[in-house]
Amino acid sequence: MVSPLGDLGYTWPFLAAVVLGYLLGSVPFGVLLTRAAGLGDIRRVGSGNIGATNVLRTGRKGLALATLLLDGGKGAAAVLLAGQFGQDIAVLAGGGAFLGHLFPPWLRFRGGKGVATFLGVLLALVPLAGLLACSTWLLAAVFARYSSLAALAAAVAAPVYVWWLGDWQRMELTIAMAVLVFIRHRLNIRRLISGDETKISLGRGSKAGR
Repeated sequence: MVSPLGDLGYTWPFLAAVVLGYLLGSVPFGVLLTRAAGLGDIRRVGSGNIGATNVLRTGRKGLALATLLLDGGKGAAAVLLAGQFGQDIAVLAGGGAFLGHLFPPWLRFRGGKGVATFLGVLLALVPLAGLLACSTWLLAAVFARYSSLAALAAAVAAPVYVWWLGDWQRMELTIAMAVLVFIRHRLNIRRLISGDETKISLGRGSKAGR
């Protein structure tokens, strides 16, 4: 991986990848979609999170699915676009997109928990590991019915899958993203331990996790 302290003439493409990835990742699709649907500000609903799980609390399953796909898609898009210029640039752009979702400047740096964008970045960087991580998330969500627990399970499993595939550089990014997913879910972890976390429900007005 290139050193960010190197000559600017050499490092600028790498810095540009991080910045452009960050800007792409910072698009708050949950906020935009719910406002366009006339539902107001999603940050005033449920947990106040901008991700698909909180959008599901509005009872609009289609909007929640669209938010999930778009949040994942922006992470994948950042990687695929940057990947035309090399593996290092793709990794940096993916990391930038993930940080953009967590800390969007348009929302005073108060973004989502990053699960969908994390999985989107991983799908584009290491497709097999991404598919396995998505499968882990889905299985945990179906059987445990806790969105937060499914996210944590996928975050733990993802670096293992990348390690198993022998991709050390991408494993470093995957571990960093997984750690941030855990940090963003710290309140959910407390509720899981105390038994106060709400389960996934697909009914109208559902409490689909906090």
